[in-house]
Amino acid sequence: MTAGLESHRTLVLNADMRPLSWAPLSVWNWQDALVAVLQERVIQVKAYEGVQVHSAHDAFEIPAVVALKTFRRRKAVSFTRYHLFLRDEFRCQYCGDTFRAKDLTFDHIVPRSRGGGSSWSNIVACCARDNRRKGNKSLREAGMKLLRKPFEPVPEQLDAIARRMPGVKAELHQSWMDFLYWDTQLEQEDLAH
Repeated sequence: MTAGLESHRTLVLNADMRPLSWAPLSVWNWQDALVAVLQERVIQVKAYEGVQVHSAHDAFEIPAVVALKTFRRRKAVSFTRYHLFLRDEFRCQYCGDTFRAKDLTFDHIVPRSRGGGSSWSNIVACCARDNRRKGNKSLREAGMKLLRKPFEPVPEQLDAIARRMPGVKAELHQSWMDFLYWDTQLEQEDLAH
């Protein structure tokens, strides 16, 4: 009955028809989305073409895109490793090189042993080489400079970064594109066609 549907996910939009989140992208598994549609907690905006599941008496479309019925205001960004790396665009804030998440670490600008806390303003994404180089020193003692001053991001800032990240479009189902990029400024080459 559900064989071959493992890869089907459902994009979740806010009531304003924009994704709840880009960082990470707001998706549910299709089973949770179907239950929410049947319980009338969300509106089914688009279904996967030609894909259905069957009960003993009914056939149901698999939701590709759903929207909340009421607008959900986004809260502050949680202080997580992923959000920190995303804020810094997966770039070492000392050397400027870009890394995959598994190859990044983070650095306390003011070392914890010197009273530095774990906060948005004191931690940056860092490669292992620069983390070892800086060690337990201050930036001045290590002769290092930050690419930019760290800051506490708001959800919209992380969403904008996530939208620009390479490889994001490759992970998106084609049926979602109208809902993800409808407010993106058109490139000159797009206008020529």
